[in-house]
Amino acid sequence: MNFHIVTIHAIPSPQAVPLAAACLKVYLDSRPDPGYSLNVSCAEFFSGTSLDEICDAILTQAPDIVGLPVYVWNRAECCAIVDKLRSKAPDLKIMAGGPEVTADPLSVLAAAPFDFLVVGEGELTVAEVVDRLATGKDIDDVAGVARMNAGKLQLSKRAPIEDLSILPSPWLAGLLDSHIASGVVWQLSRGCSFGCDFCFDGMGDRKVRRYPMERLEAELAYFVKRDVSQVFVLDSTFNQDVKRAKKLLRLIAKKAPLVHFHFEVRHELLDQEQAQLFSALTCSLQIGLQSADPEVAANVGRKFNRDDFVQKIMFLNEHGAIFGFDLIYGLPGDTIDRFRDGLNFALGLYPNHLDIFPLSVLPGTRVAGRAESLGLKFITAPPYTLLESPTFPVADMNAARRLGAACDIFYSRGKAVAWFNGILSALTMSPADFLEQFAGWLIGKSGAEPEESGYGDEAIWQLQREFLSVLFERHKLKRLLPLALDFVDYHYHYAASIMAVAPEIRPLTGAKLMTTLLVKPVSTRLARFNYEILDLLESGEPNLPKLHRDLQTSASFAVIYPRGGEVFTESIAEPYYRLLEMIDGESHTTDLVKSLGLPLDEAQEFLEFAVEEGIVGAQPQAGR
Repeated sequence: MNFHIVTIHAIPSPQAVPLAAACLKVYLDSRPDPGYSLNVSCAEFFSGTSLDEICDAILTQAPDIVGLPVYVWNRAECCAIVDKLRSKAPDLKIMAGGPEVTADPLSVLAAAPFDFLVVGEGELTVAEVVDRLATGKDIDDVAGVARMNAGKLQLSKRAPIEDLSILPSPWLAGLLDSHIASGVVWQLSRGCSFGCDFCFDGMGDRKVRRYPMERLEAELAYFVKRDVSQVFVLDSTFNQDVKRAKKLLRLIAKKAPLVHFHFEVRHELLDQEQAQLFSALTCSLQIGLQSADPEVAANVGRKFNRDDFVQKIMFLNEHGAIFGFDLIYGLPGDTIDRFRDGLNFALGLYPNHLDIFPLSVLPGTRVAGRAESLGLKFITAPPYTLLESPTFPVADMNAARRLGAACDIFYSRGKAVAWFNGILSALTMSPADFLEQFAGWLIGKSGAEPEESGYGDEAIWQLQREFLSVLFERHKLKRLLPLALDFVDYHYHYAASIMAVAPEIRPLTGAKLMTTLLVKPVSTRLARFNYEILDLLESGEPNLPKLHRDLQTSASFAVIYPRGGEVFTESIAEPYYRLLEMIDGESHTTDLVKSLGLPLDEAQEFLEFAVEEGIVGAQPQAGR
């Protein structure tokens, strides 16, 4: 019996990991001998790959059963693949599982000729199905299987797996080693107890089950041993069990202090100790704000207290933890004014990024069940996006989408958290007003609706500088513009430095510095400022009017570079700035120094410092 599981990812990314397929394979492979030959294989593709290519690759495996994990992003492609497979291999058994299947089995069966679906968690159901099919037995009474019978849906649900310790780890089995280099999706639990009306995670019995701590410790050690760079923690609410969360954070700090972790947390459960533990790690937190209006939150089964939210977020800010928010527009009872207020509220709390989405009326959720009575009009196929509601007409949905795109470009991609509120204070503008004007300016400039995907980081930096120049002139504040641009420029170079991958460079000492071709790593950034940059950095959040009164214009030159996991900024004299500018891996250092009229001994002392810090270095030798 050949069972072939095919995963279609949305896009190449560190999170494009076939975790569901690997969980099925490792469970099936780990069982005692089932009494027949079973081969479980897995394949991965990306959305947009030729369907004929995928089908041919599947059939090359000569499978008896094909399984497809179905998600919002691949539902249409999975259904089209089934149609093609059915025409090419009529006797092939084809099944599907995943969130789309569990939420809406009837419409999935209506959309494509699947033999059956696996609803809910798949390990136990798939094992029973495969055993029965391999031995010629019927699967009609298998719990967790959905199929059509005499034109009606036949489904007997299977209870969630209570004890997750019976499930072996696909990571520890080595099934996902090829993905470790780009990133790890680390599942700590299953289920969600909160049950927000717009989300499918908490449907069912709303019971959270957690993997044993021993397994998690072993997996973490496995990741560290294989030099994983980042881990996406798959846990609907990482800090729901506060004691367990703190234990894991201490474990990570001890075993993987340099690995970047991504967590999803609930603000209600945060405390000072958690904030301190998070800030000690290389990590980022995602917090589901969704709506800052208590009435709108209540409409979807959530409670929201602004004062409590602010207090908990201040814990994170006080300790320097990095975090972002999710914000949804178009929830039942939401309006464009309430959304704008939520946007102002969110950005006033200094999130590192703000992810803004329209409501998706997902099958199987309470919002979908009430959609007709709520007057929601939405796309009935993936991604199920809301089109309009009685309180959020089409024009307002478009306005909110435009605000979201402007925020993505200017604030989140523009790395604006450190200076955004300070600059808006000088302009006496709210975030929503500012972003609306930016979106309008961008449309006038490009002739098209703003889309974050259309801009690179450097292009966004230049857009920020250009728009702020226009705005400060419009507000008759040109005297403050040089200060504003200094903050914008510094944080662009800071982000570029920390994100760059520096090439290997050879350290040098003594006279060799003057006779070797030196290079600057891409992580070394050179920047010129209107004011002494160290004075600006010491000022904290930019108070432009005060800085303009207190500081004198004084051009400064700086080198910004990473070392030991931190980013350093050195203010240097202009001649040494020019020397660093000229170092290109092709010009002899002695010639550069002489052309600038620098004393050789002083230049050598500076370059020794630059090499020691990793600001410059020697070209790697061939073969090294």
